Amino acid sequence: MKLSKRILAGVFALSTALSVSACGNKDSSTESSSIPVHELTEDQTAIIDKFAETLPDLKFENKEVKWLSHYDINPSDGQSKSADIYIFEEKYGGKLTWVQSTWNTRYDDLAKHVMAGSSPDMFPADDMDTFPMGAIRAMFQPIDKYIDLDSDLWKDSKSACDAFYFNGGHYTAVINVQPNYACIYNTACVDEAGLDQPKDLFEKGEWNWDTFEEMCLAFTDADNQKYALDGYWYGNAISETCGVPLIGLKDGKVVQNLGDPAILEIQERMYNLQKNNVVFPRAENNWAPRGGDGNGYGLATHETLFYPMGLWGIEADPENTKNYGDVASGEIMFVPMPTNPKGDTYYVSSRVHGFNLCMGAPNPEGFAAYCAVQKYCDTSEDIKKIGDDQLRDNYKWTDEMIEMRHTLYDMAAAHPVFDFQNGVSPDISSTMQNVSQASMISGGNQITWTECRETYETGLQYYIDKENKNIATEPTDAKK
Repeated sequence: MKLSKRILAGVFALSTALSVSACGNKDSSTESSSIPVHELTEDQTAIIDKFAETLPDLKFENKEVKWLSHYDINPSDGQSKSADIYIFEEKYGGKLTWVQSTWNTRYDDLAKHVMAGSSPDMFPADDMDTFPMGAIRAMFQPIDKYIDLDSDLWKDSKSACDAFYFNGGHYTAVINVQPNYACIYNTACVDEAGLDQPKDLFEKGEWNWDTFEEMCLAFTDADNQKYALDGYWYGNAISETCGVPLIGLKDGKVVQNLGDPAILEIQERMYNLQKNNVVFPRAENNWAPRGGDGNGYGLATHETLFYPMGLWGIEADPENTKNYGDVASGEIMFVPMPTNPKGDTYYVSSRVHGFNLCMGAPNPEGFAAYCAVQKYCDTSEDIKKIGDDQLRDNYKWTDEMIEMRHTLYDMAAAHPVFDFQNGVSPDISSTMQNVSQASMISGGNQITWTECRETYETGLQYYIDKENKNIATEPTDAKK
């Protein structure tokens, strides 16, 4: 594909983007596999083969679909092989080829490939950092020519796909909506501290900001290195329980909600909580969580009470979840982030599981075919049960964990909160990295939400106005 000067300019602009939404994620591109892949069992293969027989023919001549990311979509290092990849390979003869990158260089690498005319086909949308930035800068192209969102297969994803609509086109093939964070904890640690189990509080309708704060204060003991919260994500995870994102999209435009009363309420509570130093002092640890490399340190040793992060952290082989505790014995558990005690709705910080179609993709039909296979699998209860069985058999999850996972997914689908702070521009991402942790930053550096707005709101609005101007004036390939 011959690229115009406008697109090339966008490539250079986007290649400077630095995403922070998953800061601390490991790059599988830099690690060698030490744990064998969990292959499908004969019974699971039989179920998948039977399901595959019901699927229609999918027409795509080029069987190779190229995937650029900091991790391989194919299973590795103790992961379980998924039904969708099995079906794509066995029924349709497809092949998913990993174009290797790292977390910090993936946009640079994507830009280089697009400019060189060697674009990959797919890029992951799960980190909520590709839109609208990738559309504005012409790094991705609309999917509408290749995926019919009004079809029976895609119609239940149409509303979610509409959240990624720009200048006449949809830019993300949304397979489903997923929770962004869970409040992960160690049950033995909670018992040792003499506290109520969060799962019990949740089931009684008492898991809210009040009980969460009470537990954090009761547990924290800095003299003994015990801190209630750790990780990279607790700021956003707590803030978004108010139901309002810090950066949202409204009527096709980017908006900031720093002055929203709901955000003011939760941020004031966050500031007052952190005045008691409940957060592990990352400021004294090179701004890394306890343990530095990796996540979950402190839970198994009963030094950390809550570790808000994505479920991906514990959807892994037990060898890779030892930091959290002994999963097989029921030590590892999680609940949604707490809710406002004055309300009756659990708002769930959410993301989408889906894919972007790269600009200049050599195989858009193969892209659409693989997305269709994922979507078909997502609609099958038999296939979902295989996923549950893999969690239970391969990752040693308990039935309680699996049931809570279903609950959390249902809650995310019912009341999602999408925050686009890392998906608009590098300037906004950089500013929001400070804003999102301002009221709970460790080391005694936290500031009130009023101070935060006085410091950042004007500059943030300048960057937003700049991007909204781009949205209003720059054409895309959506209508071609």
